[in-house]
Amino acid sequence: MKFGITMFPTDYAIPVTELAKACEDLGFDSLFFPEHTHIPASRRTAWPGGAELPREYSHTLDPFVAMAAAAAVTKTLLVGTGVCLVVERDPITTAKEVASIDHLSGGRILFGIGGGWNLEEMENHGTKPTLRWKIMRERVLAMKEIWTKDEAEYHGQFVDFDPVWSWPKPVQRPHPPVLIGGDGPRTFDRIIEYGDEWMPINGRGPVPIGERIAELQARAKDAGRGPIPVSLFGAPPNPEVIGSLEEQGVTRAVFVLPPQPAEQVLPRLTRYAGVAAAYQG
Repeated sequence: MKFGITMFPTDYAIPVTELAKACEDLGFDSLFFPEHTHIPASRRTAWPGGAELPREYSHTLDPFVAMAAAAAVTKTLLVGTGVCLVVERDPITTAKEVASIDHLSGGRILFGIGGGWNLEEMENHGTKPTLRWKIMRERVLAMKEIWTKDEAEYHGQFVDFDPVWSWPKPVQRPHPPVLIGGDGPRTFDRIIEYGDEWMPINGRGPVPIGERIAELQARAKDAGRGPIPVSLFGAPPNPEVIGSLEEQGVTRAVFVLPPQPAEQVLPRLTRYAGVAAAYQG
């Protein structure tokens, strides 16, 4: 079992550089940052978490800036998006950002993606919510072309460009792993077609995680693919539960940290490291 951390990198929380160094020193393999470019003040769309939208959603740093800062002060820690809202981003620019950080970090980026839940936020970026899954698919496929081809082109309904040159290419080959979030009726279709890993949130799906993982692996086998890694966000920091999750097919347990100052975050991070150490040995 691998162990990761996720936290909203806000303007009032522990600096991402300090957090990243602490994560690496304590033995975590990865650090993930979510993305929201902004939060529309209308608050028309309900938050899937069920309660009033937490403050951090409108205070989060750009995840690529946060990842670059985290990678600059570490040597082995993987840095990831959890998730990048590609439906709100230009694919050519995003491909450049992912490749640049992978290049500068020596191949340490995990590209977690999702379609998003805030409909007004998407609309502010010119994305029609009902089309976001088709848009996400084309943008990811177009980015893969840029990452893997010296002269890349893509011609789709939503993404269309003639041959382009774009370097650097990612260090990871053929490209950084694409972790697809969510647990909807078409999530596994997306993973099988253009994803490398699954990244669900603990307790958000209607079916127990073990049953869903078994379904995913069966579908992967039918498609001629090997086992697909699963990073579970919001994993309970409990060694017994972690053991059960690993038996069910979870390959990375990602613990959630609150976006608070260092004096509150670091003790919790140390406790999480203790859980990981107790489980591992």
